[in-house]
Amino acid sequence: MVTDALTMAITHRRPAAGVIFHSDRGTQYTSKEFDAFCRKNKVRRSLGRIGICYDNAVSESFFASFKKELVHTKPWPTIERVKSETFDWIETYYNRKRRHSTLNYSTPVEYELGYRSPAELSA
Repeated sequence: MVTDALTMAITHRRPAAGVIFHSDRGTQYTSKEFDAFCRKNKVRRSLGRIGICYDNAVSESFFASFKKELVHTKPWPTIERVKSETFDWIETYYNRKRRHSTLNYSTPVEYELGYRSPAELSA
């Protein structure tokens, strides 16, 4: 699943060689298979320190938002429904429309267009 997700990201975003992928030290990220995948795709791996949640602050924040804004908002009848709505939440809302404090409260789309604050949009 991890290599599938990273393949999709590489295909859609086309990052420069040497792009950094940061993760915790979960077995999926420290496996020989993932190491080979990263080397083949010129992705540099960055692993957080053991037991230091601050190394993964952005990831921890993402999962907190995901749970608060989607997962815990209603009962889920099937795992397929959770998967479908998770994809929709990430692709159409979180990655495009949701304002992020780490982007000075701009949306990812606004940020990539070069706006660095919501005030620039009204100027």
